[in-house]
Amino acid sequence: MKKFDKDRLILAVGGPALAIVVAVLLTSVVLVASGLNPVQPYVLMVEYAMHADIQVLILNQAATYYLAALAVAVGFRMNLFNIGVDGQYRLAAMAAALVGASVTLPGPLHIALILVVAMLVGGFWAGIAGILKTTRGVSEVVSTIMLNSIATSIIAYLVLPAQFGEQRGNNLTTGLIPESGWFPGIDLGEAGEIYGFTAVAALCGLLYWLVLNRTRFGFDLRATGASSSAASASGVDARRMVLTSMLISGAVAGLAGMPVLLGDAHTYSLDFPAGVGFTGITIALLGRNHPLGIALGALLIAFLDKASPTLDYNGYEKEIATIMQGLIVMAVVISYESVRRYGLRRQQQKVGEELAAEAAAAGEGDGTGPKNRKEVSA
Repeated sequence: MKKFDKDRLILAVGGPALAIVVAVLLTSVVLVASGLNPVQPYVLMVEYAMHADIQVLILNQAATYYLAALAVAVGFRMNLFNIGVDGQYRLAAMAAALVGASVTLPGPLHIALILVVAMLVGGFWAGIAGILKTTRGVSEVVSTIMLNSIATSIIAYLVLPAQFGEQRGNNLTTGLIPESGWFPGIDLGEAGEIYGFTAVAALCGLLYWLVLNRTRFGFDLRATGASSSAASASGVDARRMVLTSMLISGAVAGLAGMPVLLGDAHTYSLDFPAGVGFTGITIALLGRNHPLGIALGALLIAFLDKASPTLDYNGYEKEIATIMQGLIVMAVVISYESVRRYGLRRQQQKVGEELAAEAAAAGEGDGTGPKNRKEVSA
């Protein structure tokens, strides 16, 4: 039976837990400095989140955040910073909505077509950054930021009525997807409907874990992310892994828009949720790129998003939740560095203890044990 490693558990849980505690404390300082009660806002949000309809909203929002964070995490495990998830997600959702609205197929085939289009477009858009990095050495940070802006312009152009869009009031849309392309959800009556794609998001998390930890490809990906030169020396094509990782990251980013598109909006319009990719970065960092940690982080950020409106009705600014999200990002950096240093000290301490034990054992074997033990202690 594998021995329980307390230090490993502390390193895994300590960073996120410390980040949340620090964020709460710093937000409380802001509230106190503003002359407000530092505890009541949290109580109000928790009480508001006890309502069934708010819980449905939180779960639905968490599904979108979870997929966006998984897309970011794939890049992180490869030591790539895919900041372009937001552009990949929006461009993929727009293209999938256009295709979905223009055809009529049996339900499963219609949904499958929409998903394939979303993944192909997201992967293609991320692949541009991957090609630039592998062939020209362009940093994926710079290229994906630029591609976000280009994606926004392309979307704005394609949804014009003169192109593929439709004018509906003051909004521009891609047209409504027929009901055969809607992903069935779980109807909870007055509480609302849980997106059926939430289950797909959970399966993506399971697949992410299995591929990374139980396949040769996952090992090569992690090895290349840790040291591309060492991976290359062992026969791994580092450039191919970079490109493949960007393609996978973009494909997962393309799925991030599907919970809303197939479960609620059924069309892409100019008010489609934006900024999801950047929130995914926060969640991936908070969850330490682990599917379970990412799930908890997605639920936390979704809770802050959906529970914060109650603050407006009770004399508080709902931006308190936004402040807390920003502080979580800052706290993550600080707490992870603290936990890393703790882990390094513990590792050095363990090595010292093992060396001392070996020296003591050697001393007992040659009859000089007590003397050696004194020397080791000294």
